Amino acid sequence: MHGRGGMIWKGPLRISLLLGLGLLANLSRAGGPQPAATAAAPGAAAGPAAAGGTSNESAPFRSCHASTIVETAGGLVAAWFGGTGEGNSDVGIWAARHEGGSWTKPAEVARGVEPGGPRHPCWNPALFQAKGGPLLLFYKVGPSPSRWWGMLVTSPDGGRTWSEPRRLPDGILGPIKNKPVLLPDGVLLCPSSTEHAGWRVHLEMTRDWGAHWTKTEPLNDGKEFGAIQPAVLVHGPKRLQLLCRSRQGKVTQCWSEDGGVTWGPMTATSLPNPNSGIDAVTLQDGRHLLVYNPVPRGRTPLVVGLSPDGVNWQTIATLEEQPGEYSYPAVIQAGDGLVHVTYTWKRQRIRHAVLRP
Repeated sequence: MHGRGGMIWKGPLRISLLLGLGLLANLSRAGGPQPAATAAAPGAAAGPAAAGGTSNESAPFRSCHASTIVETAGGLVAAWFGGTGEGNSDVGIWAARHEGGSWTKPAEVARGVEPGGPRHPCWNPALFQAKGGPLLLFYKVGPSPSRWWGMLVTSPDGGRTWSEPRRLPDGILGPIKNKPVLLPDGVLLCPSSTEHAGWRVHLEMTRDWGAHWTKTEPLNDGKEFGAIQPAVLVHGPKRLQLLCRSRQGKVTQCWSEDGGVTWGPMTATSLPNPNSGIDAVTLQDGRHLLVYNPVPRGRTPLVVGLSPDGVNWQTIATLEEQPGEYSYPAVIQAGDGLVHVTYTWKRQRIRHAVLRP
């Protein structure tokens, strides 16, 4: 597909349900359905008999949302929150690994239980694989987004086993929805935000995988723009861009020219945003991908945008366009060049899409 500036997206798009239900569709670049008789995409469960299934039988929870995905030495790992419904006390963090061509059965890896206290819901996990170190799983626990706190568990073996949960220092929430980015100077830059005094974006930084932290001041006042859940794009060793969900009907942005130490003012982009989560990634060739709902209201369709500069965007794939909620995407590019997207499918499933640039 050709876009502005001669951008080309070469490969097909393939979608599957993550939770063991098999290949649903093999989509062309234009978004049209193709026969599902092709081999299952990476991340799809084996077995054509499951194609097109939307059964809830294999899910150990009624509702799920807010997925995250990462590549480890052993393959892909995904996590999300699941339970009877968002905000309920039984909602925990669930994870699955991609092994042998399919996803493992989901396992609950964290709960909002405090010693001697009530159980609280868990929220918004974010995965990061430390190079030569553990797999980090950040998440939030608390009665609501305005009163939650940051938590961290780690895995030494790519998500097979997990540490005891550790509460982050007061005032530190960790990456609030979207993945951290490791900068060239060794700083793990965690895009974060708060909701207790208006919707405001900030950045948190750690050099030792979460043992010690610093953070910026809020980048917006919560009035001109109420913005949360930033995603980070990398334009150079020091030049960074944030793209954020907002209450103002647009994706908003901030730019840094010094590796995230200071940031320019928040401004509106031309991209619609229905007050729903987004995610973005800088590709190995320097282009940028954004997964978002390109409408002022609702959470369908869900599309993939491509940009050479983080400013001019071309829609290159439609992940969903039927009625329903398709939201809260997470996107990464794996070492083999494949792009992996996970997202909420009607609050019943996490779907996994694979794109080849």
